[in-house]
Amino acid sequence: MFRYVIRGATPDDAPQMMELARHLNTVNLPDDPEAVAEILDLSMRSFSGAVKDPRRREFVFVIEDLLAQRIIGTSKILAQLGRRDAPYIFLDVIVEEKYSQTLDRHFVHTLLRLGHSYEGPTEIGGLIVLPEFRLVPERVGMMISYVRFLFMAMHRGLFRNDVVAELLPPLLPDGTSHLWEALGRKFTDMSYSEADRLSKGNKEFIKSLFPTGDIYASLLPPDAQEVIGKVGRETRGVEKMLRRIGFQYCHRIDPFDGGPHFRAATDEILLLRRTHRGPARPVDEFDGTRALVATDLHKAPFFRATSCAVRFDDDGAVLIPRAAFEFLGIAEGAEIAALPLD
Repeated sequence: MFRYVIRGATPDDAPQMMELARHLNTVNLPDDPEAVAEILDLSMRSFSGAVKDPRRREFVFVIEDLLAQRIIGTSKILAQLGRRDAPYIFLDVIVEEKYSQTLDRHFVHTLLRLGHSYEGPTEIGGLIVLPEFRLVPERVGMMISYVRFLFMAMHRGLFRNDVVAELLPPLLPDGTSHLWEALGRKFTDMSYSEADRLSKGNKEFIKSLFPTGDIYASLLPPDAQEVIGKVGRETRGVEKMLRRIGFQYCHRIDPFDGGPHFRAATDEILLLRRTHRGPARPVDEFDGTRALVATDLHKAPFFRATSCAVRFDDDGAVLIPRAAFEFLGIAEGAEIAALPLD
């Protein structure tokens, strides 16, 4: 009955996660077997609570096609982006107006100003669905994207009061960035790929080597100026979803590629506000609201979710089909969470 399940990722998922990494290849999911193994190990220890400092937890979710016995997508939450050993580094995009009364000339300049934070926001990222599954009727892309907000609602105390998403800008065919070639390379003497590999472990060199004063974007080549804060074609759907649930472009960009940062107050995100938590109650098959339904587990993979029809009872209980109840392994009366998808 249930074809798709979302769960916490485990180290055993490494081979299939590498297939996904070849489609994404970003800091959150690099095309690097050693890095992927480290990410999956940290994720499992985060779900289990073995990582005692909540700020250092990183949760990786996978969606599995049980019919094909194949992982078809993934997404991720970083509990806190920016700590003393790894600051959150960005470029603020500032508008400055200049006017000369003598010449009667008015200019509007874009300034880039390097910033950092040791107490940064929660970050969502690492979202990828295999191309052949992106248009299936079950909307698996929505499921693996929304599950991050469902999990945050279930464990609100683990996360910061703001959430940020870093979107990819338009990139060159080889995956490099016009902005990096015009700016980053000049201050680091590194190629985009070299800097990207180093940044996966530490971005300190950006903070140390980039200029601390304002950078006038008008001095950069036109192709570098054009990507500042722009969303790439492949991520426009993500931008649309983020705006719909309460995120806005915060005039802040990634110092590597110029991709925009979208930000929202955690408690104002629509999907967190729509998540219902209550005791589980099994019922026979019925028509109801389609929702993501999730529960925590006491052993690996520590978290499981699927989509099914739900109803919310007046006493606060979450009514779900008996088959879903058994599929998720829920004990009657145990607390579950449900996020409507319709």
